[in-house]
Parts: sequence; structure tokens; C-alpha cells
Amino acid sequence: MRYKLKSKPKNPTIVEGFPGFGLVGTIATEYLIKHLDAKKIGYIRVEEITPTIAIHDGEPIEPLGIFYSKKKNLLILHALVNVSGLEWKIAEILAKMAKDLKAKEIISLEGVGSETIMKGKTPNSYYLSHNKKFKSKCGEPLDEGIIIGVTGALIVRDDVKNTCIFAETHSTLPDSRAAAKILCVLDEYLKLGLDYQPLIKKAEQFEGKLKDVMSKAKKVSRSAEEKSQSYFG
Repeated sequence: MRYKLKSKPKNPTIVEGFPGFGLVGTIATEYLIKHLDAKKIGYIRVEEITPTIAIHDGEPIEPLGIFYSKKKNLLILHALVNVSGLEWKIAEILAKMAKDLKAKEIISLEGVGSETIMKGKTPNSYYLSHNKKFKSKCGEPLDEGIIIGVTGALIVRDDVKNTCIFAETHSTLPDSRAAAKILCVLDEYLKLGLDYQPLIKKAEQFEGKLKDVMSKAKKVSRSAEEKSQSYFG
């Protein structure tokens, strides 16, 4: 397991987001890359992970790609693969990269499962930071909770400054609304000038399509059941 960079920015802020509940971390980092016009400068190579390469516009996309926004001095780790079982090792790689680049801190973006949040409603957002002055109108401090994954492995380290931002999500389906909530907190913190309204619109469009698909699936199921009853009746 190793990381490789074409260039080495000095004192960047590192933002990471891994697939998890609602794919929130992946959606948020992808939006950051597009909004900030960040360029790919490297990757993390993990031999233990089955090579799963996405192709977009005829180009392969790294499972764990590293992008850089020079304007904001922001290094973004965009993850497309499940790293279950390798969280401690990946946290070690991220910590090494942070030390090598003398990074200001690592910011982790996560979705957390919630059974209480309703579809179409604005999710709650929470944060936990080494920066005791950090405050947000979009979220509130996390006083109690369970943190798992790479974020959990990073936050217990005392050799890396770390900030975690979480948003509730109601399912394992892609949740752009929760990603927008996370970006609201991140924007307050880093002053990135983000417009996360398109993500909310995307969430509404996705939910509309999902509702339509589920409605059609229910009709097909009902039709099949009626045919079965007619056949056996």
C-alpha cells in the first residue's frame, strides 16, 4: 500500500471521503473536485483491493484518486471502492501523506445512518474537530456517538490534526441532500464559496425517479400476482 503524487503541494488541507452510508463522502468529494476544478495529481494504491476501475469519457478513474485545487490549496481524496478491513492501513497512509506535505489538517466527510430522518427532509449535521474554535450554523458539535471506518482510525491518532463532519442519511441509496449538508458545514469552515443547491436539486430529482421506479415495480408485482392467482384459481 502506497501513495504517489506528481507534485507535492506545501501545507495543504486534506479532505477525504469514502463510500459509506448514502455514499455521502464520495458524493461530497466529487462535487468539491468539480466545483473547485481540482486536477488529478496522484493516487493511493492498495494491492489488497480487487482492481475495480470505472471508465468515464473514455478515461479510467482511480479507485482512490488524489486531486488538488491550487486556488484553495486543498488536496482531495476521492474514493470509489469499499475499503472494509483496511481502515487502519489507509489511515496510516493518509497520516504519512499529511506529515510529508506538512498538511494543516485532515478533514473527514461521512454519512451516518439514521432511522429517524424522513425522506425529503433536511438531515442533521455534526462535527468533531481538534480546532476548539470551530463553530457552524449548519451543524452542531458531536458530543456522543460511534465513529467507524477510516475516519475512526484517523481521529484516535495524536500525530495528525483531524476534523470530522457528519450528516445523517436514511438509507444506503446515494444521498445528495446529506452531502449538501456536509458541504454547508465545510464551506463555513474553509470559506470555499460553494454552491451546494445543485446537490439538493439532484437529490429531489433522484427521489422523484426512485419513487417512479418503485411505483412501476409495485404495479408489475401486483400484475404478476394477479396472473398467478388467475392461473392457479
